[in-house]
Parts: sequence; structure tokens; C-alpha cells
Amino acid sequence: MPTSYSELRAQLATLTTEAFRPELAEIDRLPTLDIARTMNGEDRTVPEAVARQLPAIAAAIDATAERMSRGGRLIYMGAGTAGRLGVLDASECPPTFNTDPSQVLGLIAGGPSAMIKAVEGAEDSRELAAADLDALGLTTDDTVVGVSASGRTPYAVGAVEHARAHGALTIGVSCNEDSALAAAAEHGIEVVTGPELLTGSTRLKAGTAQKLVLNMISTITMIRLGKTYGNLMVDVRASNDKLQARSRRIVALATGAPDEQIETALAAADGEVKTAILMILADIDAKTAEQRLTASEGHLRTALHA
Repeated sequence: MPTSYSELRAQLATLTTEAFRPELAEIDRLPTLDIARTMNGEDRTVPEAVARQLPAIAAAIDATAERMSRGGRLIYMGAGTAGRLGVLDASECPPTFNTDPSQVLGLIAGGPSAMIKAVEGAEDSRELAAADLDALGLTTDDTVVGVSASGRTPYAVGAVEHARAHGALTIGVSCNEDSALAAAAEHGIEVVTGPELLTGSTRLKAGTAQKLVLNMISTITMIRLGKTYGNLMVDVRASNDKLQARSRRIVALATGAPDEQIETALAAADGEVKTAILMILADIDAKTAEQRLTASEGHLRTALHA
């Protein structure tokens, strides 16, 4: 890593995400609608960049699901925008997939306060990343995903290096080719989104790409773990009125049962959508449904075929 600002400046100059675009040097003089059109055109290139990395993403997901099926955790680690995106993705797993809050975690350099206000210097510390992982009691069944647009952020690279040295599965998500992060990880995912509209503002295209990749990692891993039935969120946690209504709609879509039967099943299943669906489709009581789901490790389709 660089030992001076001049070395760091030289290193940043080699990164695609930091490149200056002369053709946009007077973008501030354009009408607002033209700026919006330009930005929208830039954003449309992001899914194509992600598509080029789909084989690498799929391989990383299969490896993650295998570890998580043994009780491992999914741990995102990054600084700044990348760290915030990891925290966001992790925080949405419990209500969506009924995961324990400790099962999918997002760690941001500098701690929770860095979600709102930058913690100066935190992203430059490999040691901080190692300490954060040690505090979690890292195991060989865990998966650590380092996220960094540049692919050089010491916190993300240090996290992956420390995790890999301790036998955990490691994934590196960056937006530059030949990144230190991808090289450090067992599974390197380099979504090259190109120079930003605003020079070096990687919360734009790079941030969008990272969000798409993290969506895939968490969502498809949960599909592999049996957290869905088809495209229905059968492990949804009904923690508010909207989710209570969604739970009933999911049972209705999966079973075609009338409202009265759905209400009866959900009441007997203590609100567990997956259990209620199995009760209705297999015509069994709640206890038997729970036993079948336990035997099938939570996979509803497998329980139905038992």
C-alpha cells in the first residue's frame, strides 16, 4: 500500500473508477434535463457490467449457500458507500427471509456511527478489519464478502485476507480489473462500470453495481437455503400490518385456499407462512407440518414431496 499521498494519488490515477472524462467537463452548464438524461444513460450500462460477471457471482453464491447450510454466517465488510450497502443488505434479510439478525451481518469501517458520518482513517486500517472479525468469533463455515469500488480499500482487503487465513470462504466485490481485493479473495467479482459521471464519485455507477451484486448474493443464497417457495417469500416475518397482509396473500397464492382456511392455518401455525402452506397443501396439522419442515431442513418443496 502507498506510504505517501503522492504514491496514493498515482495509484488512484490507474483506477478506471477514478478516471477523468473530458467530455463531461462542462456538464454543470447543461440544462437539468440534459444532465438527467446523461446520468440515466450512464446507469443503463451497469446491468451489462454485472452480466459479464454472472458466472463468478453464481460460483460465489453456491459456495456461500453450502457454508450457510452448515450454520455459517454471511458477513459483508466495507468502508463508506460499500460498507453502507452491506449493512443495508444485511438488515433487510431478517424481515424478508426470517433469518436471525446474527446470520447475515454488515460491518462498516468505523462502526455503526459511520453509517451516517464518515469516520476518518477507518477505511485505511487492515488491523481494524481483523479486529472486527475476531470480535465475531469467525469460523470456517462463515463467508466474508469484502466490498470496495476501487478494490484497494485496506479495510476490505484486510478483512478478506484475515478471513481466508482463518479458513472462512472469501468473496471480493470490486469495480476495477486486477484489483487487490479480487486477488485476495477465493472468489473475485470485478464489475467494471467505468469512469463515473462525477470523477471518482463511486456512490454512482459503482455503488449501483455493488447493490445489484449484493442483492444477488443474499437473495439467491436464501433461495438455495429453502427460504422461498417458487418466487414467494414463504419465510417472511410478519412484523407489521403490511407484512401481515402479505403473509396472507402469499399463503393464498401458494395454495388457492379460501380466506377462512388461511386464517385458521396461520393461527394454528403461530403465523408461520411456510407451516401454514404445508398444512393446507398436504392436509396435515401444524405439529406434523413443523416436523416435516424440520426433517427437510426448512425446504417446503422437499417437505411437500416427503
